[in-house]
Amino acid sequence: VQLQASGGGLVQAGGSLRLSCAASGSIASISGMGWYRQAPGKQRVLVAGITRGGNTDYADSVKGRFTISRDNAKNTVYLQMNRLKPEDTAVYYCNARNWATDYNYWGQGTQVTVSS
Repeated sequence: VQLQASGGGLVQAGGSLRLSCAASGSIASISGMGWYRQAPGKQRVLVAGITRGGNTDYADSVKGRFTISRDNAKNTVYLQMNRLKPEDTAVYYCNARNWATDYNYWGQGTQVTVSS
């Protein structure tokens, strides 16, 4: 499975960005997909996840601001980020999980920078 993320950039606080992650390869092996982020000097943490059936989960810090969605026909997961804050600044990584082995696939990461 290969994951290609896009959509990061520089935005002012209060602005919006949408991240996209296109999966290719052994798509049938994928169960859950999601987005993680890693700020400088910090651990990588889950931002939002979505199952193949569409059930979602969010970190408390982004609830009500971020929305994750999934287009199974396009093998793509999106993260709509609204009302961005400087503390949302991080490298965002797309993630997909193998349903049989729980192996995690990772995209290359995309930088999101929110200026105050």
